[in-house]
Amino acid sequence: MLQRAQALLAALWGGLLLCVAGLAAPNAFAVLERAQAGAYVGRLFALEANTSLALGLLLMMMARRLARDGQVRTLSLDLLLPAGALFCTVAGYFALQPMMAAARAGQGALSFAALHGISLALFGLKILLVLALAWRASARR
Repeated sequence: MLQRAQALLAALWGGLLLCVAGLAAPNAFAVLERAQAGAYVGRLFALEANTSLALGLLLMMMARRLARDGQVRTLSLDLLLPAGALFCTVAGYFALQPMMAAARAGQGALSFAALHGISLALFGLKILLVLALAWRASARR
């Protein structure tokens, strides 16, 4: 039962990330003025980051429980994949967002475009990690 819940949560998390990256954020810039779209997407990524923290921690706790019950190894990809996704969330949103705001104001060593590129790369890596977790969890019996 716990393995099925793990697979479902990972799949839902992956779907959320794909919807944010592939649908919601690009379409906001397609239909709204740049400032409005930026504010909307900023709020969207804030909600996504907090949801990712919750889901990542929950999936890590599930992996620890499965390891304790002897169903998976203690240090397995079931633990490392959500941990990597959590790292991407913390680095990509909680660390880079304040730096991006400072860069927009003309402060900091890196430009807004460079920080945005790093943030985009971390978000893409997070998507890959979560989809790998969903794939792995769905293949288990």
